[in-house]
Amino acid sequence: MRVEIVAIGTELLLGQIQDTNSTWISERLAEVGVDCHFQSKVGDNLERIAQSIHQSLSRADGVILCGGLGPTQDDITREAIAKVMGEDLQIEPEMVEKIRAFFASRNRQMPENNLRQAYKPKSAQFIDQRKGTAPGLICTVGGKVIYAVPGVPIEMRDMVERSVIPDIVSRLGSASYIGSRVLRTWGFSESALAELVAPRLEALEESKRATIAFLASGAEGIKLRITAKGDVKEKVDRILKDEEDGLRLLLGENVFGVDDETMEYAVGERLKAKGLTLAVAESLTGGLISSRIVSVPGASQFFKGSVVSYATSVKRELLGVKSDGVVSKQAALEMAQGVMGVLGAEVGISTTGVAGPDAQEDRPVGTVWVGICISRADGLFKEAKEFIFPSGDRATIRSLTAISVMDMLRRRLR
Repeated sequence: MRVEIVAIGTELLLGQIQDTNSTWISERLAEVGVDCHFQSKVGDNLERIAQSIHQSLSRADGVILCGGLGPTQDDITREAIAKVMGEDLQIEPEMVEKIRAFFASRNRQMPENNLRQAYKPKSAQFIDQRKGTAPGLICTVGGKVIYAVPGVPIEMRDMVERSVIPDIVSRLGSASYIGSRVLRTWGFSESALAELVAPRLEALEESKRATIAFLASGAEGIKLRITAKGDVKEKVDRILKDEEDGLRLLLGENVFGVDDETMEYAVGERLKAKGLTLAVAESLTGGLISSRIVSVPGASQFFKGSVVSYATSVKRELLGVKSDGVVSKQAALEMAQGVMGVLGAEVGISTTGVAGPDAQEDRPVGTVWVGICISRADGLFKEAKEFIFPSGDRATIRSLTAISVMDMLRRRLR
């Protein structure tokens, strides 16, 4: 079974609201083995909404419309469905009473506009609303089906879980399962990664047991999404695990996380495993690394704190930097060691460089030095590395610096 998703609302086209609903719905469809090959957005225009529904039904067995079920004049999803079905809208007295009861339970009188929400195409079924006032719709059209749910996420999710997914499963006869796993990598270009994984892709093309897709994620590296489909979840999970193991053998330490695991999460796990604490000295990153680290639940177990030593005077007076230039290997090492002492940590990392817009110490924009110091039983391990990032916007240079130094530390904590 194939189902398409159409998100309705001019605000989506203007970029005023991000469409997270379609993403969530598609994940739920995948879990019951339903393919979603197309998703689209359309503004609050009757003709264009009807056209979008026709187009989706021409390619798929069903369509989920998200949004446009409110009480105002621009909420016209009901009218568009009725136009597609060739039916008139009719008011449902029982639904009117349910909406009135919703307002009464909050000691409010129902505005007359809310009567719009009690209308439906003649042959449609309502989906009861439990979180608001707008009921959903299930409409059968020539052997295919249209579902309409509100755009408010909490209302949409309740209806999809409670009514839409069960109805789809009943139409399927038996549910299958589509599962995905995402491996997050750092250190490859997309072309180099594709070349390395090519033999695995060729084997999968023959076996058809799974697919692999490349997802470039800017300053967060490149993701490899493994997808498999089967009749039961356990079978799909085994396929995903086998493919993950095979890719890890190919990619080694370049894989730093799975699914939602970030670089800072990976660093934290290795620090905790070794019983080490971390301190950070940030110049051009200006607290970005620290912010990312404290977003990890339980970061207090391994993170001591940070010094944002943006000014040269802070580098010298607080961290003990003595080198003449602060965009240098020596400065990065002195910052990392200095912050260890100031905050009493066993590990220190540092960033210093030129984020722009102007050059510094005759070094071009994009020049970055990072440092690492780790207290070991055999002495103090020190390492510094220079990166020359393409001169671009400051945010990109800072983001690349943050993930690069964290990856460098992760690899040294094996």
